[in-house]
Amino acid sequence: MNILPRLAHRAVRLLGCAGMGALLALLVLLSLYVKRLPDLQVWHTAVLDAEYTRESPVTSFAEYLALEDRLFAQLDREVYAQTRPAGAFSINRYRRGSLADPARWPTNWNRSFLLQAENARAAVLLLHGLTDAPYSLRHLGHRLHRAGATVLGLRIPGHGTVPSGLVDVDWQDMAAAVQLAMHQLSASVGGRPIHIVGYSNGAALAVHYALAALDDARLPPVQSLVLLSPEIGVARVAALAVWQARLGRLLGIEKLEWDSVKLLEYEPFKYGSFAVNGGTLTHELTRQIQRRLGELAKGDGLQDMPRVLSFSSVVDATVQAPAVISHLFNLLPADGNELVLFDINRQAEVEHLLTWDPGKMIDALRQVPQRRYALTLVTNADPAAPQVVARQWLPGQGRARELPVGLQWPAGVYSLSHVALPFSPEDPVYGGDPDPGPGIQLGNLALRGERGVLAISAATQLRLRWNPFYDWLENRTVQFMGLE
Repeated sequence: MNILPRLAHRAVRLLGCAGMGALLALLVLLSLYVKRLPDLQVWHTAVLDAEYTRESPVTSFAEYLALEDRLFAQLDREVYAQTRPAGAFSINRYRRGSLADPARWPTNWNRSFLLQAENARAAVLLLHGLTDAPYSLRHLGHRLHRAGATVLGLRIPGHGTVPSGLVDVDWQDMAAAVQLAMHQLSASVGGRPIHIVGYSNGAALAVHYALAALDDARLPPVQSLVLLSPEIGVARVAALAVWQARLGRLLGIEKLEWDSVKLLEYEPFKYGSFAVNGGTLTHELTRQIQRRLGELAKGDGLQDMPRVLSFSSVVDATVQAPAVISHLFNLLPADGNELVLFDINRQAEVEHLLTWDPGKMIDALRQVPQRRYALTLVTNADPAAPQVVARQWLPGQGRARELPVGLQWPAGVYSLSHVALPFSPEDPVYGGDPDPGPGIQLGNLALRGERGVLAISAATQLRLRWNPFYDWLENRTVQFMGLE
């Protein structure tokens, strides 16, 4: 009669032992993970409390810029003053005088910038990507300014200073800054149209703002969105990042708040170290966008959504490229939207080396019977030649028309990448044929030797950082905005 209590007691003991074993295994794994990471540097631990948050007593963009002045003064005191001066060949951005010091450039492109046009025809807000800075869209911004637009390049909170800036920031802080910038542009151009260009996480913020403006008449409306490598969907594993960060805080282990720690921050306008909170905020932001798009698509809620022109590489290691189709374009009404995909270089004959075949996705898109948007594929005119054309399938049409591009694949390049799209081949930092610049050049970096001994990994060196078809992308953007 006592056998059941004994069995229950034994089961509880077994479960307890299993739980303790799992906890011990987790602690061992955490110990190995923490040991693997380098020691944190001042740019990982500095707390810059002058950063903007949605709780800041800031009600205008002028006040945002004044706060940004205080932030960069604090950066000088708390970080640059704590590091030794650079040697002749140093490339650490947090050592004054190094080849990666942002102060080497006439303009510090880590900061917000405004290009005011006389008698502006339109206004454009530029939103950079995660870990990025306004630098990435400055070339496009200058082109739009020459076309008659007032252009505002926003430094999104958490960026442009130190990687620790992304430890605590959330997407709501970023969205609040976008709203301040939009009110500034609306006041500066009156009733002229306002467009938003968003790159990666900036594209997600652009879509989020457009959706918010549909719900809130107090927000300035958007005429159109141009999205580069848009972050509309990210890997599900990003949702786990928040638990790693929380565990780090609970145990007092700062290293657990980091996915990667770089002793050498060699890019003047981009972080190399990555706080796990970055994965958390991208997951939360994309989930919010997908939820709201789904709700509005059930009725007629997206009828007033601004027109969208989006550019993506068919291979993208950072975001889920198909998500822009399933979670955005397939939900939009028929209103002049266009999805542009950059194919792999068919002349390179790398299909047999790829982990998946993008051709299947492209064929499936072409054959969608009720596609309501234009689909454009930038691909080889002939598989045996490097020259490319833009093949465009208009809504309701099964046959493509060919549009000239006048460009070709460079030798040795088999595809674009997530980070390549906004950069011209002449970009002084990331270009393949860079204009002379005052500092480091990373576009053609390919150092050969033993693996695992360089601070700049072989994978980073081999990733394409510039867009051989940038001029075409830039022209299409200007045309889409009606600024020709």
